[in-house]
Amino acid sequence: MEDPDLEKELVKTIIKMSRYTIYISCIAVACMVIVIVSLSNMGSNSPAVIEATAPVSTTIPSTESSAGTTPRSISADAWKAPDESTIPAGKAGDAIRYGRELIAHTAQYFGPKGSVAMITNGMNCQNCHLAGGTKLFGNDYAGFISSYPKMSGRSGKVEPASERIAECFERSLAGKVPDTAGKEVQSILAYMKWIGKSVKKGQKLFGSATEKIAFMDHAADPAKGKEVFVMKCQSCHGSNGEGLLNADKKTYANPPLWGKHSYNDGAGMYRLTNLAGFVKNNMPFGATYQSPQLTDEEAWNVSAFINTQPRPHKDQHRDWTDLKKKPLDFPFGPYADGFSEKQHKLGPFKPIKDAQKELTSKKS
Repeated sequence: MEDPDLEKELVKTIIKMSRYTIYISCIAVACMVIVIVSLSNMGSNSPAVIEATAPVSTTIPSTESSAGTTPRSISADAWKAPDESTIPAGKAGDAIRYGRELIAHTAQYFGPKGSVAMITNGMNCQNCHLAGGTKLFGNDYAGFISSYPKMSGRSGKVEPASERIAECFERSLAGKVPDTAGKEVQSILAYMKWIGKSVKKGQKLFGSATEKIAFMDHAADPAKGKEVFVMKCQSCHGSNGEGLLNADKKTYANPPLWGKHSYNDGAGMYRLTNLAGFVKNNMPFGATYQSPQLTDEEAWNVSAFINTQPRPHKDQHRDWTDLKKKPLDFPFGPYADGFSEKQHKLGPFKPIKDAQKELTSKKS
């Protein structure tokens, strides 16, 4: 027979345990709810929420840091290179294609280990005439052929287009002149004729050659230019401007900017207005006229740094014998004005230009 008191105690114990179990279960459920809610809140911090709750900056970029790097639009009537599909068949087309190949890979044919002749520094024409001379403000060939023959202020004589190519071999490629009547130079001319086939003599073209960026009211600063070079240029062109050779060790992936394998001081790029305009629209890699990456001042300064570094010298005592026709940024005297050689090289250029205008107006 069962004990009534024991039975009562057992019932009480069961009730207590049930209450304890329910209590523990409630706590567990509550904890689970807290965890789920927390995780849900963490997941809800999507970019849109973060963007909405992040503090909004009211800082306006300084004029100094942003000037000259805002997007620009291209003129609707800007020159465009002809489509490759328009290259004719036969010998004429073969010459054009060979000319394009010579422009793009000059060093393979005329470099220090060239297959045709070993007469240049190892750079390619395309290093200064981007995309085979087809890029706007990339020193393109748009109006090249249509402008020849013409009087050269530098040589003081009327020159054919072939003579200008010869000068590039002597100056930009710091080498010797190939036979201008030979297959290679004639193929380069065929390519250039095709490039500029739609351009008429004297036609004004948007994007031709290099941009003439606004003069500064002070001289370009090579020391500040070195800072720009270190930050934005040396990764491609080397800390000593030596360029980057391809795996074949014959040609450059990125050209040298100074030193014995770069352009000499008789090249067009040695004139600061030319180099600054080129750099502004094409450097660092990826920059374009529409989306420049350097301010005008940075372009002037880094160009000044590059052109004050050592490079091959070319005797130019016969260049620009008519001093009144010397470009304002020609870096070697004598001059028809009273400005120093240093100012003619680094600026400021506006006073020189004003003096030249005044001299011209007095003559007329």
